[in-house]
Amino acid sequence: MAEYLILIFQNETDTEPDPQMWQQAMEAHGRFAEQVVEQGGKILGGNALQPTSTATTIRGDVVTDGPFAETKEALGGYYLIEAADLDRALAIGKLCPAPDGGVEVRPILDTSGG
Repeated sequence: MAEYLILIFQNETDTEPDPQMWQQAMEAHGRFAEQVVEQGGKILGGNALQPTSTATTIRGDVVTDGPFAETKEALGGYYLIEAADLDRALAIGKLCPAPDGGVEVRPILDTSGG
């Protein structure tokens, strides 16, 4: 099976989510994990990310606090999955919770040379 990265983009806010919203999000991601298995895939890893205000960008020799570009949506987290093919990875990606943003599915480049 091939590996795919599901990138979760979301609108950033300056406030912490209230506990009820956080609980709903965690439940949605729990359901997503179950759906991945139902779709014949496997989650290999994943994490939520700190806000872009905590990022440090490196371009050449220049190190800058914060993100490189200001955007409405920022990368908020990711899942590394294993799926039979791109069509199955896209079906899984459509299930990924991203209520105020979007999801991008990208194949992992095989650099093994084999």
